Formats: sequence, C-alpha cells, structure tokens
Amino acid sequence: MIVRKSAGEIAKIAAAGAILADCIDALTEEAAPGITTAELDRLAEKFIRQHRGVPTFLGYRGFPASICASPNDMVVHGIPGKYRVAEGDLLSLDVGVTLDGYVADSAVTLPMGAVEPEAQRLLDVTAESLEAGLAECREGRRLGDISHAVQEIVEAAGFSVVRSLVGHGVGREMHEDPQIPNYGDPGRGPRLEEGMVFAIEPMVDAGAYEVVVADDGWAIHTADGSLSAHFEHTVAVGKKGPRVLTRRRSERSGAGA
Repeated sequence: MIVRKSAGEIAKIAAAGAILADCIDALTEEAAPGITTAELDRLAEKFIRQHRGVPTFLGYRGFPASICASPNDMVVHGIPGKYRVAEGDLLSLDVGVTLDGYVADSAVTLPMGAVEPEAQRLLDVTAESLEAGLAECREGRRLGDISHAVQEIVEAAGFSVVRSLVGHGVGREMHEDPQIPNYGDPGRGPRLEEGMVFAIEPMVDAGAYEVVVADDGWAIHTADGSLSAHFEHTVAVGKKGPRVLTRRRSERSGAGA
C-alpha cells in the first residue's frame, strides 16, 4: 500500500531533505583525488549531526557507515573505508538523513578530476534520466510512467538500467511501498496521487545491466566491470507537479521543480 503524506509530513521530509542537500554539497566540495571514502563518511556524519539530523544509513540492517561510497564499477552500497579516490574515478555518494522521525534520501555520482568523455556522458545521461523520472511525479500519472521515462533516456543513449535494484517510497521509513523499477511500460501500475513521496534513483551501467554482490554482502558491482552511475532525489507528488525535496544548491538555478 502506498501511504500518502500530509502537508505537515511533507514539510518534515523537506526539512530532512534540506540538510541532506547541503551535506551532499559539502561532500562534493571535499571529494577529490587523494581523499579516502572513510574521510568522506566522517565528514558526512559530523555535518548531519551538527544540523540535528541522524545518518539514516548508520546501523540500517547492520550497515556500518553513514553514507554509501561506490567508485567506478560499484553500483551502490559501498562501505566507506581505505579506498583512496584517484584521478579519473567516478564516485557515487548515497546519503540518507532522518530528522524528527522523517527520512529523505538522495545520491549523486561525481567525476574525480578529469574523466574520460564516455564516463562524463554516462553521468550526463543518468542525471537526465532522473529528471525525466521526476517530471512524471504528478497527480494522475501512473507509476509505470516514471519507470518508462528513465528507461527511454538511458537506452536511447546506449546504456543499461540496472534491473535488480529499484527506487522506492520514502518518508516515514527508509524503504516504503511502492518499489519503482527504472524500466517498464507507460500507463501501467498505480495512479499517482498528491501526497505520495518517492525516492527516484536511476542506477545506470555503461555496459550490461547484470550485477553481482561483493564478498562483504553489501557492495554491488557491474558483472562485466563497466562503469556505473547513480543519481537520486526524494520527490513529493503534487497536483501542480513534482516537488523535489532534496534539490542541491548547484541544481536550483538550472533544473526542474
């Protein structure tokens, strides 16, 4: 069952989302060749707690860190540690913030210094597919319209959407109904209603869509070793259109709702 949130609840999710957006901006400023993923994790936890939030991921189902930090062919769920970011890497940062019992979730994949043109194209296409999915988060659309919008952008560019990982409802809990695949047919699935809140998160591979789980039981890699990118926003469905609750400063001047 998809739980609709009240205006007051959405305001609380938005407050968590504002902290989260600023946290990702802070991580973006620090993420550069030479830094370790553990250092970024410590920075994120400090930032979130200084702003009265709680790192949602820390301890969630046993996860041992405040963020997921996933380089290159690692799609998601990377545990921060000794990995030192190198020039040319792609680094995905996934962050959750809980504030006053309400959760926001967002992710970005960053180029570390100069990257290959095809790697930059992967980033651009994945970000574009997220915006296409967000644009469908309006009253009267179907859940499948979100999925199809993402898939259409990704596959037209010659990339693959990961099929075994999905977006989800969010707000009162980290993961709520519904599951939101990044592929599917338009016009299918539940009709969207005002007050629904989703985490839309394209996970896109430069190669094939198959993935494998690492020995640590958390990190998920592309099966063929190709690069992967992950972008995510928390969004509320509205009568007049989507309300993105985790929009970062770097996006606010140029993108969407």
